Amino acid sequence: MKKTGEKVSVAVIRRLPRYYRQLSELRQQGVVRVSSGTLGKEMGLTASQIRQDLFCFGGFGQQGYGYNVEKLREEIGGILGINRGNTAVILGVGNLGHALIQNFKFGNNGFSVTAAFDVDDSIVGTKIGAIPVYHADELEEYLRTYRVDVGVLTVPRAFAVEMAQKLADGGVKGIWNFANVELRLDKPDVIVENVHFSDSLLALSYMIGVPCHDEETNDDE
Repeated sequence: MKKTGEKVSVAVIRRLPRYYRQLSELRQQGVVRVSSGTLGKEMGLTASQIRQDLFCFGGFGQQGYGYNVEKLREEIGGILGINRGNTAVILGVGNLGHALIQNFKFGNNGFSVTAAFDVDDSIVGTKIGAIPVYHADELEEYLRTYRVDVGVLTVPRAFAVEMAQKLADGGVKGIWNFANVELRLDKPDVIVENVHFSDSLLALSYMIGVPCHDEETNDDE
């Protein structure tokens, strides 16, 4: 649990899902305990960095023993809200939206997708798997009727701001934005996570063209 009165840096928060993923892999391999040194080696981080990160939430380790993999995984999962029962809706059921519904494991990350929205009459009224697709005009009524924690935006960028505002006005707490536009809403209580695939690809383009570059740990600063 986060220690009272302390603000956790964005860099630490960004690393928490990596810890959860790595610990999940160790758990699948049957690993019972792991040291900060071994965990750091697997993740490209220093043992000191891992201890500092986890100390923000209470530490969890035992001197001379390290970390119990299952317990630490559960603790970090709790911090990340894996068991909070979060709900999400998908806005835009084109190629990306459809692929997310079909292939992304929302449930493994603590989210239940309850509905999708689109304007294409050939899709509206159908189901993708078990997810019903409604017309985008029905979004506001849906938000008044059901609790939705996160809206996933995969609409064309021209409609992103309008749909994001509807989500925010409807009480959604967070927006996962794939619309290739940097969204900034006038509601500070709504968290927007802007995802740009091109950023990652261009960073990779830079790194493969540079003979020697800094290690991944530079993002800790």
